[in-house]
Amino acid sequence: MADVIERTSPVPYYEQLYDILKRRILDGAFHLGERLPSEHELCREFGLSRATVRQTLSVLEADGYAHRVARRGVFASTPEPPSGWIVQDTEGFLESQIRHGRTGIETSVVEAGYLDPPSHVAMALRLANGERVFAIERVRSLDGSIAIFSTNWFPNDSGRVIADDPEVLAGTGSVNSALRNAGFVTNGAQRVIHALHPPAHVAKHLGVGTDEPVLRIRSLSWDQSNRKFDYYETWVLTDVVPLEVNVAAG
Repeated sequence: MADVIERTSPVPYYEQLYDILKRRILDGAFHLGERLPSEHELCREFGLSRATVRQTLSVLEADGYAHRVARRGVFASTPEPPSGWIVQDTEGFLESQIRHGRTGIETSVVEAGYLDPPSHVAMALRLANGERVFAIERVRSLDGSIAIFSTNWFPNDSGRVIADDPEVLAGTGSVNSALRNAGFVTNGAQRVIHALHPPAHVAKHLGVGTDEPVLRIRSLSWDQSNRKFDYYETWVLTDVVPLEVNVAAG
């Protein structure tokens, strides 16, 4: 792969630069502990703004491929194996786990089809009155233990992408990859986490009681044009998959 920024690609510049720098670290072009080029040097090499370069370096730090030393710079490093789901990633659970080398993930699609959305979903996606969504419910297991029950709701354009993807509907494909390949690239997201007693149908799929607290994540994703294209609600058994938040110095 060429170490250049594709200006016509739907993938944000900071993600492209992240892939380039990560690949250089993994390939040994930057040895572990070696100082990475400065922000100014990276801006000049790739023709990017300092804000974009800073965003890239922050993500590299968050993922463990770099660490910052005050007044000295940013240095290449090796990430620690994750124990859970890093919730500030733009990736979903599946992609996050695969990228960090975890296997043993199985997905079962419970239901998929067009329906009238709940009111909070319609409001978040800014749907017109009477507009339907494509929804998919899935149960995910890790190493044989049920870990997650999730529901995604998609408005018309992104909904057609998922409805027409046989691998996603079979539980073998990635929702995020299908959306990205169709031009729906996450530019931002908002996630809200609560510990709640699960509704009966969620508790049934997770194999827990309705009186047991479960972490619920509600997430809304949008692209560079502020188009809302995915709203999901995920219930996580954190004794199987703990949630992680990586903090990097600004």
